[in-house]
Amino acid sequence: MEKSNVEILYEWMDKTTEIIQKHEEEPYLDSLTTTMETLFYQDAPEAMDDILSQKVQNALKEIDFSTFKIEETRKGIQLAILKGMKDSTQQQHLMTPETVALLVGYLAKKVTTGKEKVSLFDPASGTANLLTTVISQLDQQVEAYAGEVDPTLIQLAVLNANLQQQEVEFFHQDSLRPFLLDPVDLVVADLPVGYYPDDIRANDFELKADEGHSYAHHLFIEQALNYTNAGGYLIFVIPDFLFESDQSDKLHSFMQENAHIVGVVRLPESAFKSEKNRKSILILQKAGQGTSSPKQPLLVKMPSFKNESAMGDILEQMNTWFTKYNSRELNNNE
Repeated sequence: MEKSNVEILYEWMDKTTEIIQKHEEEPYLDSLTTTMETLFYQDAPEAMDDILSQKVQNALKEIDFSTFKIEETRKGIQLAILKGMKDSTQQQHLMTPETVALLVGYLAKKVTTGKEKVSLFDPASGTANLLTTVISQLDQQVEAYAGEVDPTLIQLAVLNANLQQQEVEFFHQDSLRPFLLDPVDLVVADLPVGYYPDDIRANDFELKADEGHSYAHHLFIEQALNYTNAGGYLIFVIPDFLFESDQSDKLHSFMQENAHIVGVVRLPESAFKSEKNRKSILILQKAGQGTSSPKQPLLVKMPSFKNESAMGDILEQMNTWFTKYNSRELNNNE
């Protein structure tokens, strides 16, 4: 059976990465950044020694990168990164699943209907898979920004965006510190879950814990709202326990004061290995002049992504809901 372009690209990247990894004796993800750099510049990096440089140059002759479509490139890179993350022991080295990223992209398209240009920010971009997937779904001109603290992940993210010909401005920093960034129309993020270790910085947030460490996922929601235009939207991949934790009352009242809950999309249980890993998608609108909560928020429980017929029915219901929402039929002011 003939291989798809995605398979061809992934296999080439994997083989080249393993050649570099064996020679340099470094983690797979670090070697993958060198492979991606080589592919982007169509040349071995200058700092590479002669033996490895020759091997990499030979590998480049085996692939014509100009024949790959952007979507094929994104998926090929995604598979290579996923392989590297399986070998990684670090919790933050995880990627938003493809089906979830596509669903966030679908929702992003719905809430930006009618806008000619969209400014977009992912404050926890990781390898930029979620961000680039969302950009690829939007029809408008997109001005994209991303924040990431992990040095390996941001290297992968920059190269991932470059290889997909997506223009993204990256900030290599702790995303809970101030950004040199104007507020945007749309924020998307797969929220990092856990405690934030910097108690001094956490003190600047309304959602800081009354005692002990604050929850990073709560602070990220507040930080994202700080960088969203009034009336702009935020789409978060959230842990299912977000509104059931010991600090959830504070989060709930903060959100009621600063945003409108547009909807919650519960992701299928089959998409996650265990109950504690289950996630949903939360859609918020930042409160502003003339904004209000929908009378009936979008509340959806997604079927298994493999069940095409049930997925078709749910998407049809969601399309109908958004048509009414965007025409302001569901607006509490009306």
